[in-house]
Amino acid sequence: MKRYLLAALTTIGFGLTSAFSASALSSAEYPPSANVGQCFARVLSPDVIETISERVEATAASTKQRVIPAVYETQTFRVKVKEETTAYRTVPAIYETVTEQVLVEPEREILVAIPAKYESWTETMEIEPARMVWKAGDGLYGRGMAGTGTVAPTSGEVATGEVLCRVMQPAKVRTVRRTRQIEPARTEVRVVPAKYRTVSRQVVSTPPRVETIIIDAEYADIPVQVMVRAEQIEQQVIPATYRTVERQVVRSKGGLQWAEVLFDTNSTASKVAEIQRALGATGYTVAVDGVYGPQTQRAMESFQRTNGLAVGSMTVETVQALNVNPYV
Repeated sequence: MKRYLLAALTTIGFGLTSAFSASALSSAEYPPSANVGQCFARVLSPDVIETISERVEATAASTKQRVIPAVYETQTFRVKVKEETTAYRTVPAIYETVTEQVLVEPEREILVAIPAKYESWTETMEIEPARMVWKAGDGLYGRGMAGTGTVAPTSGEVATGEVLCRVMQPAKVRTVRRTRQIEPARTEVRVVPAKYRTVSRQVVSTPPRVETIIIDAEYADIPVQVMVRAEQIEQQVIPATYRTVERQVVRSKGGLQWAEVLFDTNSTASKVAEIQRALGATGYTVAVDGVYGPQTQRAMESFQRTNGLAVGSMTVETVQALNVNPYV
């Protein structure tokens, strides 16, 4: 039956020879009132399914026994573990260190020789007084006689003889160092102080003694477990548990119904190409050629089933679901 319906819908969708002629349909089998240019075809509408939630019992209520163990507490008892005793302890002597100054060399007098004291100074002495002397000089403009250490005359100049100048020769002096005694040698008596040495020695500051020590008795705390509540058995009620499950219910069965469609008589190749592009945008592999062929039909039906639309033809509802205007 399903195969027959699909074949009939495909025949209507492509505008081929209809299994029923228009004259064979009664008035009740015609589509609803339509405007000029509209086309209708019988399509298979899907079942209307509703998902409902129900609360069902997962586990039934039950009872079980629970044993409450006995309760114990720890009580401590003090017990003597060692009697009081007497002990003796020797306290050794305590020593302290004392220091003393011991004379190792008495004070004495010694005779000390103090040498003479001298002072030194320097004097400048004139050994030759200043005097006037003759001294050879350069000729006119610095030119002198050849062989005298002066510049020889150039061509055109005539040497007139040796040049002598009267000059003051300074006095000659010499610095000498002199020493003289300012304090003669002498002797004096000096006192050499006595010499002492610091020595240390140990002395008894506290003599040794014997002490009597009382050693107290020793006690120990022994923990003991004491039951303060006996074991009990109680009945425990375990309530039932529930869980929520979902199930689908068919609210209305689908079937054949009239739906406005696009066919060759009220569509164009450009509109088909626009629909093919929209199908391609949703993930279907469709050639955009403006021809509504088997590939486009299969993609169209898959899109209709996925989105809960009526299946069988290129309905206006499907075209609008693809965001394509079917009338422009």
